[in-house]
This record gives sequence, C-alpha cells and structure tokens, in this order.
Amino acid sequence: MTNKNKKTKILAIGDIHGDSRLMKKLAAKAKEENVDIVILAGDITFAEREFKDVIKPFTDLKKQVLLIPGNHESVATTEILAEIYSPTKSIHGYSFIKDNLGIFGAGGADIGIHTINDSELYGLLKRGNESVKDLEKKILVTHIHPFGTKSEFSGFPGSLAVRKAIETFKPNIAICAHIHEAAGVEDKIGNTRVINVSRKGKIFEV
Repeated sequence: MTNKNKKTKILAIGDIHGDSRLMKKLAAKAKEENVDIVILAGDITFAEREFKDVIKPFTDLKKQVLLIPGNHESVATTEILAEIYSPTKSIHGYSFIKDNLGIFGAGGADIGIHTINDSELYGLLKRGNESVKDLEKKILVTHIHPFGTKSEFSGFPGSLAVRKAIETFKPNIAICAHIHEAAGVEDKIGNTRVINVSRKGKIFEV
C-alpha cells in the first residue's frame, strides 16, 4: 500500500552544457542531501558535444536520473545517454512514477539544434500526463519556460503550449530552464509552483 504522506527529494537542474565540474559539485550535494531523483531539464550538452561525465557522477551514486532534451541536443542524444548511464530515463513524451508521484515532460525550444513547435510540445506533454493523471502528486518538466512568466524578462517569450499544459494538467510543480539569467526565479500559475532551475539547480521535496 502506497504511503500518501511519503515525500520524495528532488534535485532539478538545466543548462549544464557539458560542465562536468559543476555536475560533480551537484552530485556531492545530492549525496549530502540524500536526494532520491535528479531531473535534468535540457541543454545537457553543448551543441551535442562535451557530455562526458555529465550524468555519471549521479549514476555512480545510484541516483535515479530523469532527462529531457533542450535545444542543444536531439531526442536521440538523450536516449543514448539514458542507455549508457543506468539508472537514467528519458521522459520526453513519457513519464516516471515513484510511489504517489508522477513526473512527465517534453524538451526542446523554438530555437537551436532541437526545435519544437507548440502543437508538438503540447501533444508530448499530454501523452506523458496520461499515465500519471490520477496520481496524487505530479511534476511537469520542460526546457522552455511558460508564456507569461517572470523568465520573459530576458526578452525570450515563453511557450503557450507549456502554459496550457500547466493550466490543463495542474501539476504541483513545473520545472523549466533555458533562460540562464532566470535561474532560481519562481512563479505561480493557478496552484502550480513554477521553478526555473537553469544552472543554479534546486533541491525540493514533494
């Protein structure tokens, strides 16, 4: 029987761009804080290069890693990384379930190597939500930020599809990245807590 009061501790980060030194530092933090799940919210590589030892520091600690592509790597690259570094799973259009928590997502942005339009992005998020929609707690993960949020101070408009997904699927938390300068910026859309983690990263419980 699932314990509905059970908390899961998560480290979420994005825009790593192959910075293995940063990842080793964050892996040490994940160990110290006894993190259950690590979420990589896209731009893991720098233009599909420099991804050696980016995920390994976490998998060496047997941490469950979930990832999506950003706009600096393809879906295929994230799937290959997931195969190489166990236990790692791509949640691009898919989901992951732990106890009473469902995590689903979709990557890409409207610029860069891996571009995605709003219609495709929403479709992937809808598909990912299907298997977690009845769970008590949900986290939505995207690379691009939602439209109408504080991250737009950068001059880069957010995604209408991400905002629609948040308003429709009502996750407890929505994670995004993409805008480096917005690291740590938080918003609310309805009852959903929206966190731009970017390179700073964020540890939280849900």
